[in-house]
Amino acid sequence: MLVPALLFYAFVVLWPTLQGAGYAFTDWAGRSETPGFVGLDNFTELFSAPAARSALRNTLVIAVSTTIVQTLVGLALALALHSALASRNLLRTMFFAPALLPPVIIGFLWQYILTPAGPLNDALGAVGLGGLAQNWLGDSSVALASVIAVIIWQNAGLTMVIYLAGLEGVPPELHEAATMDGAGRWQRLRHVTLPLLVPATTIALSLTLIGSLKLFDQVYVMTGGGPGYATETLSVVMYKEAFVSGRYGYSTAIALVLTMIVFAFALLQLRGLRRFEVQQ
Repeated sequence: MLVPALLFYAFVVLWPTLQGAGYAFTDWAGRSETPGFVGLDNFTELFSAPAARSALRNTLVIAVSTTIVQTLVGLALALALHSALASRNLLRTMFFAPALLPPVIIGFLWQYILTPAGPLNDALGAVGLGGLAQNWLGDSSVALASVIAVIIWQNAGLTMVIYLAGLEGVPPELHEAATMDGAGRWQRLRHVTLPLLVPATTIALSLTLIGSLKLFDQVYVMTGGGPGYATETLSVVMYKEAFVSGRYGYSTAIALVLTMIVFAFALLQLRGLRRFEVQQ
């Protein structure tokens, strides 16, 4: 009974994946002629070209910083909105809403906000902080940080929802017992709440890390990878090499390396967090 589904999966997913991996070792230009075998030349260029090295570094910086900050912000929001605030449902909706918008829309929205004559600089000038105004996406010293801030703004609400689901599973009897034993708010948070949120943390960290490593839409819309190579990611370089330069073999090599990086990070993270869950 499984054979038809397995054959369909192999034809649609497995075969194109293996074929694509094979093209990574060729000079395939996307046309009908037979691609020539170039061995490891594409991978050698990937790790030696300044643009590719910069993209790899930017990808790792975005992944690490976004994962850490977004997780902390999402946890803080969940803890704050898990209380009996009268407006908690409205606030939850407001914080979660950006995660529902398409990444391209988010990119265009913040591209407008962060322009030198945009609303952000106008607001800073209106409150007497005009000295902090920047060319947020045109200055290589702040462009990458601006992109990271936008990613966190968009997705922190999703992390919040994951933690809110985890908080719903914390038995209130444990907090009551800890309170009767004299535990304060921070002691209850550290010794009761956080250990029980480890499964939620595993999910939040995994989704955030994998999504950050594959980041493309917002970067391409907001900066196109510029200024220079300041905000390029491996996904952006892969797109440019394939659909702008027509170097499909080299682009496939980048995709293969990116896949291996995502797999390695995800595997290490899941193993570490699962071990921590067992210890808890």
